[in-house]
Amino acid sequence: MKKFLFRRKTINSLLALTVLTLTLSGVALSQALAITVNQFVPFALLAFVPCANGGAGELVLVQGTLHLQDHITINGNRAAIKTHAQPQGATGVGLTTGDIYNAVGVTQEEDSAPLIGGAAEFTFVNNFRIIGQGTDNNLQVHQTLHLTVNANGDLTTIVTNQSIECQ
Repeated sequence: MKKFLFRRKTINSLLALTVLTLTLSGVALSQALAITVNQFVPFALLAFVPCANGGAGELVLVQGTLHLQDHITINGNRAAIKTHAQPQGATGVGLTTGDIYNAVGVTQEEDSAPLIGGAAEFTFVNNFRIIGQGTDNNLQVHQTLHLTVNANGDLTTIVTNQSIECQ
């Protein structure tokens, strides 16, 4: 989660710097400005799988490559930001049992915000699975968060949905 927060701050800093540069230069944009960045970075994650180890649970060390894609579009007074994170070839090992796991899923966020004044929307969706060999040791995490902020800056909508299941 700390990586996500750090990454989110980095994206916000990039957006702020881009907006500041465009504002200071006095350039009137007649068309959209779009920036897309793709990265493939190694990652490691320590996750607790409560249904592993015969229901006693265990920590699973997951490692692999994370595909990160960020797309920012500035059009008129709006900025649209789309982020995508997806593990590639991620495998894990149970630290108690030595069981082997595969990690799959995707995390996406879409934000639409004004550069000056106006309403904004933020949507975050995380689907992540740690799949073990055999039965009853698969973990599925699903999270959804949607926020709407009106032009006055008031939070008008909060929708959250989260489930963590063993299968």
